[in-house]
Amino acid sequence: MEKTSDGPPLGWRAADLSRCGASADLSLIENVLRHVNSGRPALDIGDRLYGYDELVDIARRWAACLRDVTRGRPRRVGILAYRSETSYVGVLASLFAGAAFVPLNPRLPLLRTRHMMDRAELDAVLVGPEASSCLEDVLAGLTHIPPLLLPGGEASDFRHLQSSAITGREAMLRAPPATELPTVSTDDPAYLLFTSGSTGFPKCVVVTHANLNSFLATNIQRYGLTPDDRLTQSFDQTFDLSVFDLFMAWHSGACVCAMQPIELLAPFHFLSDHRVTVWFSVPSVAASLAERGLLVPGCMPTLRWSLFCGEALRRTTAEAWQAAAPQSRLENLYGPTELTVACASYRWDPHTSPGQCEHEVVPIGTIYEGLTAIIVDAKLREVPGGEPGELCVSGPQTFPGYWRDPAATTASVFDRLEHDGVLRRYYRTGDIVAQRVGHMVFLGRSDRQIKRGGYRVELGEIEAALLRAGATEAVAFAWPDEQRPDYIVAAVRGGDPGDLSDRLATVLPGYMMPRSILLFAQIPRSSHGKIDRAELRRMIAGRHP
Repeated sequence: MEKTSDGPPLGWRAADLSRCGASADLSLIENVLRHVNSGRPALDIGDRLYGYDELVDIARRWAACLRDVTRGRPRRVGILAYRSETSYVGVLASLFAGAAFVPLNPRLPLLRTRHMMDRAELDAVLVGPEASSCLEDVLAGLTHIPPLLLPGGEASDFRHLQSSAITGREAMLRAPPATELPTVSTDDPAYLLFTSGSTGFPKCVVVTHANLNSFLATNIQRYGLTPDDRLTQSFDQTFDLSVFDLFMAWHSGACVCAMQPIELLAPFHFLSDHRVTVWFSVPSVAASLAERGLLVPGCMPTLRWSLFCGEALRRTTAEAWQAAAPQSRLENLYGPTELTVACASYRWDPHTSPGQCEHEVVPIGTIYEGLTAIIVDAKLREVPGGEPGELCVSGPQTFPGYWRDPAATTASVFDRLEHDGVLRRYYRTGDIVAQRVGHMVFLGRSDRQIKRGGYRVELGEIEAALLRAGATEAVAFAWPDEQRPDYIVAAVRGGDPGDLSDRLATVLPGYMMPRSILLFAQIPRSSHGKIDRAELRRMIAGRHP
């Protein structure tokens, strides 16, 4: 599937793409290059502003270094960095080198990051200076240490590591820019992202260039961004929604304005100072601002788009945000990582939308043009119109599968011969929805997966971690319920809750950590011997109101 022959030079024209047989992200790169001499800003990080010319120059030099240390074309490049030059420019450099990028967060538990690096079989890793203090601990115990590139550090500081190659800042600055790119197939991976997995280990989702192109084609047309737009980057890059900000901006010649987490607590000065026109975040950020009374009507006048995705958007949150950003159009986006960022959207209308909300949750809208959606029962039969069922989606945004995990892939997809004679491959989202007139509504999950702060969390992964930490039995619950998972509570038999919590903190990220771990002498069971979760929830409520 991978090709090693060199493709067109970086200065190619659109007409060259068909001749070289490459589409993929080349459409994105072509548009990035189109804005190189525009004098426009491309990336704003704190006090540092990168124009398109500087962004491309750095990315081309890093791409040359990646190809040099891998002696050709890297397939997968890890980016161990956090909201920095390395984390953002590294994405473009990886694509320039013809590789898929694999975001890695140095703030996550070391064991989890180590597992991801081993699973992804990385050919090289770009390491940001913010990750240098944990680098040796992350690498300890890896099956194989790939070549390391340190755009912000000195190679001499890590020469003692048993890596096949270590390249530091000075060498990367001196590297001649890459002038050619490998030919990239639309079936090649564009990026790999790890999500929570019910087996106790994160799943690795593969998103191809074809998947990404389809997503961009729909959204570039939908939002009509221009070089005058400035987009927030509120997400960690291990979260697939970050792809929207980077690629939508760079495809359009717009600027990405990276936010630090503390700036999300009161973003109004940031929005004003950076003249932000497009906001994108998880709904919980807006809900927190509303609960603290900070969404004052008219306080965000620069916004022309307000976008939310990653978890349920509540009616009261949408109303408060719309009043605070009256010049913006507000949309609720929907889509799991396996369907490439988002696959449906709903535009908020202050007059009609409140009446379309169900259970106080904003609808998820309609599926993107070019995708096919069906709502099915447990036997994969389509439900009657208006009845609840599991949403399944087919089309060019559907991922090819989980990395090196055919069993998980098989469990998540199915083929269906349609009435028109077309055999379509559907992804099972696990989300229970219902069709209404002109839109769909979200009603909950069919499994035990929840969303917290926009992150997908398998409660089974938390339970598996508790068992590995020493609990005899473990059951995790979203609290107060799955549709409103404010936090997680775990019930265990065996082990000390304090000790279990300490051990969990070494393997789980903060958003997956239970707020409480309650010890029970016995876990209630049904007559069939299964854990009686309803009874256990009642018991927890008695001890944890």
